[in-house]
Amino acid sequence: MRVRAPFVWPEDKAKLRRRAIVLEWATLGSMGTAVIVLYFVLGNSQAMRTAWIEDVLSLIPATAYLVASAVEQRKPTTRFPLGYYRAVSIAHLVGATAILVVGCYVLVESAAKLVEQEHPTIGLMSVFGCEVWGGWLMMAALFYSTVPPVILGRLKMPIAREIHDKPLLADAAIQKADWMTGTGAIVGIAGVGFGFWWADAVAALFISVDIVRDGVRHSMRAMGDLADRIPHTVRGDAVHPAIRVARDAAAGVDGVARADVKLREEGHLLTGIVYVELRSDAAVVDCVDRVRKAVEDSDWRLYDISVMPVRPGTI
Repeated sequence: MRVRAPFVWPEDKAKLRRRAIVLEWATLGSMGTAVIVLYFVLGNSQAMRTAWIEDVLSLIPATAYLVASAVEQRKPTTRFPLGYYRAVSIAHLVGATAILVVGCYVLVESAAKLVEQEHPTIGLMSVFGCEVWGGWLMMAALFYSTVPPVILGRLKMPIAREIHDKPLLADAAIQKADWMTGTGAIVGIAGVGFGFWWADAVAALFISVDIVRDGVRHSMRAMGDLADRIPHTVRGDAVHPAIRVARDAAAGVDGVARADVKLREEGHLLTGIVYVELRSDAAVVDCVDRVRKAVEDSDWRLYDISVMPVRPGTI
């Protein structure tokens, strides 16, 4: 059985990938401390509970990413001759599902609190023997929990675009939800302090809508990639330009009359089949090799491309 040669990352992309892994470890460390801090000042605030649960679930995409990054580097074997590159796509689905679960939970809980008209109470807490209104401690903890997501999310975005890293983008999206939830919770707690009992639940409700939207969008993209949808860009839902580039590269090889491609995503990579109509005087084996090399050289993501000569008029 033919086993794929391991994919070799270009040095500049490999450097960005290593940086992404470092950022994910930083995410686990910073958000882990935020979870601990929030736990000790939870009280009975719905927005506070929402922020804490979301921070706990936000550890899932980073963990999935780190596991997938380790699995992806394994060499293809006779049992997995195509390698483990789809582990990254699975991590994308796991991260997207975490976003969706967070959003749905927040939406249902917040709506229930409004319907039941539950009035949250924020009492006094003892700090070094002094009685302090719990809302101040909650808001301080929430502010602390919003700082790392803002910084880490912004650092991850350009890397995700550069190395075609959808799970990293999904993680950046849930970190956006983290700081939005934290900010909304601060507003809600302040509202409770001013006597507006509904401010707490309304803040969490509005935040949940945006989280659910992100979760649905990323889940649909992740499932599409695993179902071999044609490659799309990391941000937005545009067809990946590598498809056109690969087609043009194949058509530009001497001896090729026409060319077409069918590509799919395997994590960071794009692979698939190139169909070529050869001119009558072309040497088949030599032309096929040149087409494969031209296509794989046209974009660093293109890997293990198969080339299939077809009869004239087929394309």
